[in-house]
Amino acid sequence: MAMMTDGDALTARQAFGSVGTAMVTPMDESGEIDWAAVRALAARLVDGGNDFLAVSGTTGESPTTSDDEKRRLLDAVLDEVGDRARVIAGIGTNDTRHTLALAAAAREAGANGLLLVSPYYSKPPQNAIAAHMRAVADAAELPIMLYDIPGRSGVALAEDTLRDLAGHPNILAVKDAKGDLECSARLMAETDLAYYSGDDSLNLPLLAVGAVGVVSTIGNVAPERVAALVAAVQDNDLDTARRLNAELLPLIDTIMNHLPGAVSAKAALELMGVIPHRADRLPLLPADGEQLAFLRKRLTESGILS
Repeated sequence: MAMMTDGDALTARQAFGSVGTAMVTPMDESGEIDWAAVRALAARLVDGGNDFLAVSGTTGESPTTSDDEKRRLLDAVLDEVGDRARVIAGIGTNDTRHTLALAAAAREAGANGLLLVSPYYSKPPQNAIAAHMRAVADAAELPIMLYDIPGRSGVALAEDTLRDLAGHPNILAVKDAKGDLECSARLMAETDLAYYSGDDSLNLPLLAVGAVGVVSTIGNVAPERVAALVAAVQDNDLDTARRLNAELLPLIDTIMNHLPGAVSAKAALELMGVIPHRADRLPLLPADGEQLAFLRKRLTESGILS
C-alpha cells in the first residue's frame, strides 16, 4: 500500500491548482490524434490562465483512445506545459484492474495527479464503488481527484461514501458534477476534500459555497473568461463574478446543451482556427453543416468569433 506522508498530503491539497480544463483530444480527418494540435492546444490553455489540465477525461474521448494513446497524450502535454502547469490523468474505467494499470502508467509518465470517475455502466453498490476507489488510491502514490458524475456513471457517490473516502490520504479532491449544491456544501464543511466544479453551469454557485476551482469544458473555448471568473471569486469580488458568469451562460448553453461537449468544443475550436479539424471518433460524430452554422452564430453572439 503506497501512501503519501502527512506532509505530502498537506502539500497535495494544492496539487491540482484552481483553474483546470478537461482538454479535448484534437484529431485529424481520419480520426487519428493530431499530436501537433495537442501540443498547441495545451500551450494555448495554459497561456489563457489554466494552472492545470485534465487529459483523457470524457471530454478527451477517453472511451475511444487506446492505453498507448493515453500514455502518449500525457507525454506530449507534460512535455509541452509540464513546467508551467500541472497535468492530471483521467484513469477511470469500470474495470478495477484496467484502472490500476492506467494509474501505474500515468505515474510512470510523470502525471501530477489522477482523475478517477465512478465505475460506469455496471452500477455497483456504494461499498463496491468505495472498494474500487480505495484499491486505486492504495496503489496510486499520486493525489487523486474523484469524479462524481451520476449522469454518465449511472450512480452518484453517496455522502457517506465520500465521507469514508475522504479519510484516505491519497484522495484529496472531488470533481463535482452531481448537481446537488446542498450535499456538496455539507461535505466541504465536514471533510477536508477540496471541491472542483465539473459542471460549467454551476461554476459560480459551487465556488461561492467553497469549491476551490473548476475543471471546465468551456475552458477549451474561453480559458481566459473561466480563469477570470475563478479569480473574481477568490478575490471576494462577487459583483464581477456574477457579471462574468452571466456573460458565460450563453456560451455554456452553446457548448454543453446541444451536442456532446467534446463535439461542440472541437467544432468551436475549428471555427476559431485553434485546431485544424473537428474530427471525433465513433460513436461520436463531428458537428455537421447545420450544427456548425448554429455554433458560428452563437459564438459570434458570445464575442468568441468576430
